[in-house]
Amino acid sequence: MFWILFALFVFPGLIGVAASASGTGTESGNRGGGIDGLSWMNVRDSDGVPLADYSFVTDHGGVLDPAATVVWTLLGLEFIGYMVIVISAIWLIGYALSFQWLSLFSTALHGIARTFTQTVATPMMLVTAATVGAFCVGWFVLRGYHAKATTQVVTMLMVAILGPMFLADPLAEVLAPDGLLAQGRDLGISVAAGLNGDANPDPARLIASLQGNLADNFARSPLQVWNFGHVVDGSAACKTVWSKGVSAGDDSRVRKGLRDCGDTAAAARADDPTMGQVGTGLILLICGTLLLLFAVFLSVRVIKAALDSIYQGFVTILGFAAGGFIYGPTQNFLVRSMVHGFVAAARMTLYVIFLSFYMVFIGNIFEQSRGHVMAVLVTAGLVEVIALSQLKHLSRSIGKGNDWIANRFALAIQNGMPRTAGGGGSGGGTALGLGMGTMHASGSGGIGLIPKLAMLNTLNASPAAAWVAGGVVNPMNPLSRRRRKMDKENMAASPMSLETHEWNKSARDNWIHKAGLRSDGTNGPKTDLQVANILDGLYDSKAPDAMLIPAMLWAGATHQQVINAERALAAQKASMMVDPIGVPAVQKAVAATFGVHNHLRDGDPKSAIASQAVVAADNFARHALAPVNPVDDNDPFVRWVMHGASLDQLAAITPAQWRSAGVDKRLHIGNQLALRHQTLAHAYSDALTNPASTAAQIDRIRMEFVNSGFRISTLHTANQLSPWHHA
Repeated sequence: MFWILFALFVFPGLIGVAASASGTGTESGNRGGGIDGLSWMNVRDSDGVPLADYSFVTDHGGVLDPAATVVWTLLGLEFIGYMVIVISAIWLIGYALSFQWLSLFSTALHGIARTFTQTVATPMMLVTAATVGAFCVGWFVLRGYHAKATTQVVTMLMVAILGPMFLADPLAEVLAPDGLLAQGRDLGISVAAGLNGDANPDPARLIASLQGNLADNFARSPLQVWNFGHVVDGSAACKTVWSKGVSAGDDSRVRKGLRDCGDTAAAARADDPTMGQVGTGLILLICGTLLLLFAVFLSVRVIKAALDSIYQGFVTILGFAAGGFIYGPTQNFLVRSMVHGFVAAARMTLYVIFLSFYMVFIGNIFEQSRGHVMAVLVTAGLVEVIALSQLKHLSRSIGKGNDWIANRFALAIQNGMPRTAGGGGSGGGTALGLGMGTMHASGSGGIGLIPKLAMLNTLNASPAAAWVAGGVVNPMNPLSRRRRKMDKENMAASPMSLETHEWNKSARDNWIHKAGLRSDGTNGPKTDLQVANILDGLYDSKAPDAMLIPAMLWAGATHQQVINAERALAAQKASMMVDPIGVPAVQKAVAATFGVHNHLRDGDPKSAIASQAVVAADNFARHALAPVNPVDDNDPFVRWVMHGASLDQLAAITPAQWRSAGVDKRLHIGNQLALRHQTLAHAYSDALTNPASTAAQIDRIRMEFVNSGFRISTLHTANQLSPWHHA
């Protein structure tokens, strides 16, 4: 991330600082500052204005306006950095296509080639090579390979005829102004121009026009949008004013001229620099630089392909001087050098077509955009992505075709002789001396991609690789080091994890034992009441919800009984009113009673709900304290509360009345009500499970049980002091 930010923001700023220090004019006043260090490139726009003279027209601020000074400084650094990148890129593109670079060292290369030829192509070398070639012919005749011998004689004659013609001036065809490279360049430019609708393209004129269009599209128009918010060239008068003012390096002249030509909006924008313009400059730096970098990359590819062709020309000297007469790898080396030389020139032509078409196409997009420069700069990135993909496929195809052509020529010369460098067996269609070239490019011969990946996988999985990598298993896998750290942490925590599992097992055994205690001690079938008691015991032991069902099933309950028991408990919880000062046992008993009262439909598990009410009543009776001193049941207050009072009268008992009655009477009443409620709960549950019980009997017992629950609820919730409050 640091290097990305540096490349996008810091580096252009540093370029701007360096260019400002070396290229700012010496004039005082409003001089915008030409970039003298790049003026020698002579890159001009379509109006003839040198890009090195461009300036960002804006208010420079001062002591009384420091904010404008800061903005102007930032804009100036961005502007100069951007212009340095644009001017250098446009110059390099034109320089590569014009082949001016070839003229710089063509004379030197001619001299070096002639000297090298005189050193290598001596009569002694030619005679020695021809003798070795003749020996190969004689060997073929003795072995009965007459066709091979004939082919070798013809090949030696062709080398003897073509060699002197080539060695007379080895690089003439390559370095001449109208030679192979120059013609390939002209062909590429003409094809690209024809693809874009130019029926009679002139390469020299097209290069100059291309540089001018690049200057307009990447410098003039973007700068005007950046500086003034729109392209001022839309007005002929404003276009002339801007060109003359920028050429003169006078900002005030440009601003005054814009006002005079009627573009007051542009003049106002120049008088008031904003941070938004700084953001626009960053967009230009990113998008414009990326688009130009691809063109620069193609330009370098053009030069490299041309230099490859020149290099192959030097190598071909060795082939015609000696190697072409000798059968085998040296003869095939001559073939490969010649083929590679022509293919390199063809590669250069294709790169020229690609570069020219790309730049003309981008220029057409700018022309059709009608002034929407920023939108084109941003969206043209899609074109660049597609161009990169196509260039990759083009380069790969040329490389494969290059080796295939060389290999086919070499095989034709060998005329069916053994094709492996070892001299025996089938080489899979690879000529002598060409195995390495075709193996990497076309995949024939040598180790293929799949075996290489298998070897890499074997090395990655080797214990030796793990030891060398410091104990990292499969060190070439992603996240392997993080996985090693995680494994070490798991190993350190494994004793505690094992102990936790052992404790969980002990807890599970305890829950199973508790389930057995709450039933009859056997694993046979269970009644609904036994299942309810098992569930109550498991909750007392704090068994987690995930363990409740397995424990009940282990104790002998059926799945339906488990479902009914959990539903009955849910009905109790749904009917329970939580009172912070209430007694939990009373609240649960009352809620279970209400659950019985609310679930009378045919599909309701009545037996399970009644069993849950029995469990709650048992717990209620167990927690209802008996009085310390005996109390007579015939006591008037006791008899009235137990039997005579209505629900409204019970709700009207005040705490003072409870206190005047005494603690023993309160506890006696609470204990007796709890025992009676427990008896009624068991009676209702037994009646449901007794086949001899009639519906009327069951309904009568249920009503008595429900009324008991209502009386208990009224006494418990009416006052803060009740028979079950021990205070």
